Amino acid sequence: MSLRVAVQMDPIEDINIAGDSSFALMLAAQERGYSVFEYHVESLTLDADDRLFAQCFPVKLQRVKGDHVSKGEAQRLDLGKDIDVILMRQDPPFHMGYITATHMLERIQDETLVVNDPANVRNSPEKVMVLNYRRFMPPTLVTRSPDEVKRFIAEHGAVVVKPIHGNGGKAIFRIPESGDNLTALFEVFNQTWPEPHMVQPFLPEVAEGDKRIVLVDGEIAGAINRIPGEGEFRSNLAMGGSAEATELTAREREICEAMGPELKRLGLTFVGIDVIGGKWLTEINVTSPTGIVAIDRFNGTDTAGMIWDAIEARLES
Repeated sequence: MSLRVAVQMDPIEDINIAGDSSFALMLAAQERGYSVFEYHVESLTLDADDRLFAQCFPVKLQRVKGDHVSKGEAQRLDLGKDIDVILMRQDPPFHMGYITATHMLERIQDETLVVNDPANVRNSPEKVMVLNYRRFMPPTLVTRSPDEVKRFIAEHGAVVVKPIHGNGGKAIFRIPESGDNLTALFEVFNQTWPEPHMVQPFLPEVAEGDKRIVLVDGEIAGAINRIPGEGEFRSNLAMGGSAEATELTAREREICEAMGPELKRLGLTFVGIDVIGGKWLTEINVTSPTGIVAIDRFNGTDTAGMIWDAIEARLES
Protein backbone atom coordinates (compact mmCIF):
# COMPACT_ATOMS: atom_id res chain seq x y z
CA MET A 1 0.00 0.00 0.00
CA SER A 2 1.32 3.44 -0.97
CA LEU A 3 0.23 6.23 1.36
CA ARG A 4 0.75 9.95 1.75
CA VAL A 5 1.18 10.63 5.46
CA ALA A 6 1.15 14.04 7.17
CA VAL A 7 2.32 14.33 10.78
CA GLN A 8 1.01 17.22 12.86
CA MET A 9 3.84 17.71 15.35
CA ASP A 10 6.26 20.02 17.08
CA PRO A 11 9.35 20.99 15.04
CA ILE A 12 11.04 17.78 13.93
CA GLU A 13 14.48 19.39 14.16
CA ASP A 14 14.15 19.58 17.95
CA ILE A 15 13.18 15.99 18.76
CA ASN A 16 15.38 13.42 20.49
CA ILE A 17 15.47 10.59 17.97
CA ALA A 18 16.80 8.13 20.57
CA GLY A 19 13.39 7.89 22.20
CA ASP A 20 10.86 9.85 20.17
CA SER A 21 7.79 7.83 19.20
CA SER A 22 6.76 10.21 16.41
CA PHE A 23 10.16 9.81 14.75
CA ALA A 24 9.87 6.02 15.04
CA LEU A 25 6.44 6.12 13.39
CA MET A 26 7.66 8.39 10.59
CA LEU A 27 10.76 6.29 9.95
CA ALA A 28 8.62 3.14 9.81
CA ALA A 29 6.30 4.87 7.33
CA GLN A 30 9.23 5.86 5.15
CA GLU A 31 10.57 2.29 5.22
CA ARG A 32 7.19 1.11 3.92
CA GLY A 33 7.52 3.46 0.97
CA TYR A 34 5.00 6.01 2.17
CA SER A 35 5.48 9.70 1.38
CA VAL A 36 5.93 11.51 4.70
CA PHE A 37 5.21 15.18 5.46
CA GLU A 38 5.58 17.29 8.58
CA TYR A 39 3.31 20.23 9.38
CA HIS A 40 2.68 22.45 12.40
CA VAL A 41 -0.77 22.99 13.85
CA GLU A 42 -0.41 26.77 13.49
CA SER A 43 -0.51 26.43 9.68
CA LEU A 44 -3.96 24.83 9.58
CA THR A 45 -6.33 26.92 7.44
CA LEU A 46 -10.00 26.25 6.75
CA ASP A 47 -10.80 28.19 3.60
CA ALA A 48 -14.04 29.78 2.39
CA ASP A 49 -14.95 26.54 0.57
CA ASP A 50 -14.56 24.54 3.79
CA ARG A 51 -11.34 22.89 2.59
CA LEU A 52 -8.61 22.29 5.18
CA PHE A 53 -5.06 23.23 4.15
CA ALA A 54 -1.66 23.15 5.85
CA GLN A 55 1.89 24.10 4.93
CA CYS A 56 3.46 20.65 4.69
CA PHE A 57 7.17 19.86 4.41
CA PRO A 58 8.22 16.64 2.65
CA VAL A 59 10.80 14.93 4.87
CA LYS A 60 13.45 12.26 4.49
CA LEU A 61 14.61 10.65 7.73
CA GLN A 62 17.61 8.74 8.96
CA ARG A 63 18.62 7.50 12.38
CA VAL A 64 21.66 9.79 12.66
CA LYS A 65 21.80 12.06 15.68
CA GLY A 66 22.08 15.70 14.64
CA ASP A 67 21.42 14.84 10.99
CA HIS A 68 18.13 12.96 11.26
CA VAL A 69 15.97 14.92 8.82
CA SER A 70 16.14 16.71 5.49
CA LYS A 71 13.17 18.84 4.51
CA GLY A 72 11.94 19.91 1.12
CA GLU A 73 10.15 23.12 0.25
CA ALA A 74 6.81 23.71 1.95
CA GLN A 75 3.76 22.67 -0.03
CA ARG A 76 0.24 23.98 0.52
CA LEU A 77 -1.69 20.72 0.67
CA ASP A 78 -5.39 20.02 0.96
CA LEU A 79 -5.41 17.60 3.88
CA GLY A 80 -8.63 16.03 2.66
CA LYS A 81 -7.66 15.46 -0.98
CA ASP A 82 -3.85 15.24 -0.94
CA ILE A 83 -3.23 13.16 2.22
CA ASP A 84 -4.33 9.63 3.14
CA VAL A 85 -3.39 9.55 6.84
CA ILE A 86 -2.76 12.28 9.42
CA LEU A 87 -0.96 11.49 12.66
CA MET A 88 -1.91 14.04 15.32
CA ARG A 89 1.32 14.03 17.33
CA GLN A 90 2.02 17.49 18.73
CA ASP A 91 2.56 17.52 22.47
CA PRO A 92 -0.16 18.81 24.77
CA PRO A 93 -0.99 21.06 26.74
CA PHE A 94 -4.60 20.29 26.06
CA HIS A 95 -5.87 23.85 25.58
CA MET A 96 -8.34 25.65 23.31
CA GLY A 97 -5.83 25.76 20.44
CA TYR A 98 -5.46 21.99 20.64
CA ILE A 99 -9.23 21.53 20.89
CA THR A 100 -9.87 23.81 17.91
CA ALA A 101 -7.42 21.78 15.81
CA THR A 102 -9.42 18.63 16.59
CA HIS A 103 -12.59 20.37 15.35
CA MET A 104 -10.83 21.34 12.11
CA LEU A 105 -9.46 17.85 11.52
CA GLU A 106 -12.84 16.33 12.26
CA ARG A 107 -14.20 18.09 9.16
CA ILE A 108 -12.08 15.95 6.81
CA GLN A 109 -12.65 12.55 8.41
CA ASP A 110 -14.80 11.31 5.54
CA GLU A 111 -11.76 11.81 3.27
CA THR A 112 -8.64 11.28 5.41
CA LEU A 113 -7.97 8.94 8.33
CA VAL A 114 -6.85 10.94 11.38
CA VAL A 115 -4.99 8.97 14.09
CA ASN A 116 -6.03 9.15 16.82
CA ASP A 117 -9.65 10.06 16.03
CA PRO A 118 -9.80 13.82 16.71
CA ALA A 119 -13.29 13.95 18.22
CA ASN A 120 -12.48 11.18 20.65
CA VAL A 121 -9.10 12.66 21.51
CA ARG A 122 -10.96 15.85 22.35
CA ASN A 123 -13.41 13.92 24.52
CA SER A 124 -10.74 11.79 26.20
CA PRO A 125 -8.12 13.95 27.94
CA GLU A 126 -5.68 11.76 29.86
CA LYS A 127 -6.83 12.45 33.40
CA VAL A 128 -10.55 12.65 32.55
CA MET A 129 -11.14 9.57 30.40
CA VAL A 130 -9.42 7.45 33.04
CA LEU A 131 -12.26 8.30 35.47
CA ASN A 132 -14.45 5.92 33.44
CA TYR A 133 -12.35 3.13 34.96
CA ARG A 134 -12.41 4.16 38.62
CA ARG A 135 -12.68 0.53 39.67
CA PHE A 136 -9.02 0.16 38.67
CA MET A 137 -7.86 3.53 40.05
CA PRO A 138 -6.65 4.67 43.46
CA PRO A 139 -9.17 6.94 45.26
CA THR A 140 -9.28 10.12 43.16
CA LEU A 141 -10.54 13.63 43.90
CA VAL A 142 -11.09 16.32 41.23
CA THR A 143 -11.44 19.77 42.79
CA ARG A 144 -10.26 23.38 43.15
CA SER A 145 -11.03 23.41 46.89
CA PRO A 146 -8.21 23.15 49.46
CA ASP A 147 -10.83 22.26 52.07
CA GLU A 148 -11.91 19.24 50.04
CA VAL A 149 -8.28 18.17 49.77
CA LYS A 150 -7.83 18.49 53.53
CA ARG A 151 -10.76 16.11 54.01
CA PHE A 152 -9.21 13.74 51.48
CA ILE A 153 -5.81 13.87 53.25
CA ALA A 154 -7.48 13.13 56.57
CA GLU A 155 -8.80 9.91 55.07
CA HIS A 156 -5.93 8.87 52.81
CA GLY A 157 -2.73 10.48 54.13
CA ALA A 158 -0.10 12.06 51.87
CA VAL A 159 -1.33 12.95 48.40
CA VAL A 160 -0.14 13.87 44.93
CA VAL A 161 -1.66 16.91 43.19
CA LYS A 162 -1.62 17.16 39.38
CA PRO A 163 -2.93 19.66 36.82
CA ILE A 164 -5.75 17.81 35.10
CA HIS A 165 -4.51 18.72 31.62
CA GLY A 166 -0.78 18.49 32.34
CA ASN A 167 1.64 16.20 30.53
CA GLY A 168 5.09 14.68 30.82
CA GLY A 169 5.09 14.65 34.62
CA LYS A 170 5.19 18.46 34.83
CA ALA A 171 3.84 20.33 37.89
CA ILE A 172 3.09 17.21 39.94
CA PHE A 173 3.48 17.85 43.67
CA ARG A 174 3.50 15.64 46.75
CA ILE A 175 1.73 17.04 49.82
CA PRO A 176 2.57 15.32 53.16
CA GLU A 177 -0.03 14.02 55.56
CA SER A 178 0.44 17.20 57.62
CA GLY A 179 -0.92 19.23 54.69
CA ASP A 180 2.13 21.54 54.67
CA ASN A 181 1.97 24.10 51.82
CA LEU A 182 -1.39 22.83 50.56
CA THR A 183 -3.07 26.23 50.69
CA ALA A 184 -0.14 27.99 49.02
CA LEU A 185 0.05 25.31 46.32
CA PHE A 186 -3.65 25.65 45.54
CA GLU A 187 -3.30 29.43 45.32
CA VAL A 188 -0.74 28.86 42.56
CA PHE A 189 -2.71 26.07 40.86
CA ASN A 190 -5.98 28.02 40.93
CA GLN A 191 -4.31 31.14 39.52
CA THR A 192 -2.56 29.15 36.79
CA TRP A 193 -5.34 26.85 35.61
CA PRO A 194 -9.10 27.55 35.36
CA GLU A 195 -10.04 23.88 35.57
CA PRO A 196 -10.07 21.66 38.69
CA HIS A 197 -7.05 19.59 39.67
CA MET A 198 -6.56 15.88 40.30
CA VAL A 199 -5.64 14.61 43.78
CA GLN A 200 -4.70 11.02 44.59
CA PRO A 201 -3.06 9.25 47.53
CA PHE A 202 0.70 9.08 47.26
CA LEU A 203 1.49 5.49 46.25
CA PRO A 204 4.81 4.33 47.77
CA GLU A 205 4.91 1.60 45.10
CA VAL A 206 5.93 4.29 42.59
CA ALA A 207 9.51 3.86 43.86
CA GLU A 208 9.43 0.46 42.16
CA GLY A 209 8.26 2.00 38.91
CA ASP A 210 5.35 3.30 36.88
CA LYS A 211 4.48 0.93 34.06
CA ARG A 212 3.69 2.30 30.58
CA ILE A 213 1.59 -0.18 28.60
CA VAL A 214 0.96 0.50 24.90
CA LEU A 215 -2.21 -0.71 23.24
CA VAL A 216 -2.67 -0.78 19.47
CA ASP A 217 -6.31 -0.92 18.39
CA GLY A 218 -7.11 -2.10 21.90
CA GLU A 219 -4.57 -4.95 21.92
CA ILE A 220 -1.48 -5.07 24.15
CA ALA A 221 1.63 -4.24 22.11
CA GLY A 222 4.16 -4.13 24.95
CA ALA A 223 5.21 -2.40 28.15
CA ILE A 224 8.13 -0.87 30.00
CA ASN A 225 8.65 -0.08 33.65
CA ARG A 226 9.77 3.51 34.31
CA ILE A 227 11.88 4.01 37.44
CA PRO A 228 12.09 7.47 39.10
CA GLY A 229 15.47 9.18 39.09
CA GLU A 230 17.36 9.81 42.29
CA GLY A 231 15.48 12.18 44.60
CA GLU A 232 12.34 12.04 42.42
CA PHE A 233 8.98 10.33 42.74
CA ARG A 234 8.00 11.11 39.12
CA SER A 235 9.04 8.33 36.79
CA ASN A 236 8.37 9.97 33.40
CA LEU A 237 11.35 9.51 31.08
CA ALA A 238 11.13 13.24 30.31
CA MET A 239 11.69 13.88 34.03
CA GLY A 240 14.85 11.80 34.29
CA GLY A 241 13.25 8.41 34.83
CA SER A 242 14.87 5.28 33.40
CA ALA A 243 13.24 2.35 31.62
CA GLU A 244 13.55 -1.36 32.24
CA ALA A 245 11.99 -4.50 30.79
CA THR A 246 8.86 -5.79 32.49
CA GLU A 247 6.07 -8.33 32.39
CA LEU A 248 2.38 -7.63 32.90
CA THR A 249 0.52 -8.74 35.99
CA ALA A 250 -2.85 -10.47 35.81
CA ARG A 251 -4.44 -7.26 37.09
CA GLU A 252 -2.78 -5.17 34.35
CA ARG A 253 -4.05 -7.59 31.71
CA GLU A 254 -7.52 -7.29 33.23
CA ILE A 255 -7.31 -3.50 32.92
CA CYS A 256 -6.26 -3.73 29.26
CA GLU A 257 -8.99 -6.23 28.44
CA ALA A 258 -11.60 -4.01 30.09
CA MET A 259 -10.76 -0.93 28.04
CA GLY A 260 -9.39 -2.43 24.80
CA PRO A 261 -12.67 -2.88 22.88
CA GLU A 262 -13.80 0.65 23.78
CA LEU A 263 -10.49 2.17 22.65
CA LYS A 264 -10.79 0.44 19.29
CA ARG A 265 -14.43 1.48 18.88
CA LEU A 266 -13.48 5.12 19.52
CA GLY A 267 -10.72 5.09 16.88
CA LEU A 268 -7.99 5.47 19.50
CA THR A 269 -5.44 3.40 17.61
CA PHE A 270 -2.29 4.25 19.63
CA VAL A 271 -2.83 4.52 23.39
CA GLY A 272 -0.49 4.40 26.37
CA ILE A 273 -1.80 3.64 29.84
CA ASP A 274 0.07 4.10 33.13
CA VAL A 275 -0.17 1.62 36.00
CA ILE A 276 1.56 1.79 39.40
CA GLY A 277 2.21 -1.16 41.68
CA GLY A 278 0.89 -3.65 39.17
CA LYS A 279 -2.72 -2.64 39.92
CA TRP A 280 -3.38 1.12 40.07
CA LEU A 281 -4.43 2.73 36.77
CA THR A 282 -3.50 6.43 36.81
CA GLU A 283 -3.71 7.74 33.21
CA ILE A 284 -4.90 6.86 29.70
CA ASN A 285 -2.72 8.74 27.18
CA VAL A 286 -4.37 9.37 23.80
CA THR A 287 -3.09 12.78 22.66
CA SER A 288 0.53 11.93 21.80
CA PRO A 289 1.51 8.67 23.53
CA THR A 290 5.17 7.75 23.88
CA GLY A 291 7.27 4.78 24.93
CA ILE A 292 7.36 2.59 21.83
CA VAL A 293 11.11 3.00 21.22
CA ALA A 294 12.00 1.74 24.70
CA ILE A 295 9.44 -1.06 24.47
CA ASP A 296 10.89 -2.29 21.19
CA ARG A 297 14.45 -2.02 22.50
CA PHE A 298 13.70 -4.29 25.44
CA ASN A 299 11.25 -6.66 23.79
CA GLY A 300 12.59 -6.93 20.23
CA THR A 301 9.18 -5.92 18.90
CA ASP A 302 8.11 -3.53 16.15
CA THR A 303 5.38 -1.41 17.72
CA ALA A 304 5.53 1.25 15.00
CA GLY A 305 4.95 -1.53 12.48
CA MET A 306 1.96 -2.77 14.51
CA ILE A 307 0.50 0.72 14.46
CA TRP A 308 0.89 1.02 10.69
CA ASP A 309 -0.64 -2.44 10.22
CA ALA A 310 -3.64 -1.27 12.27
CA ILE A 311 -3.88 1.94 10.21
CA GLU A 312 -3.77 0.01 6.93
CA ALA A 313 -6.48 -2.33 8.23
CA ARG A 314 -8.69 0.67 9.03
CA LEU A 315 -8.17 2.09 5.56
CA GLU A 316 -9.09 -1.22 3.96
CA SER A 317 -12.18 -1.81 6.10
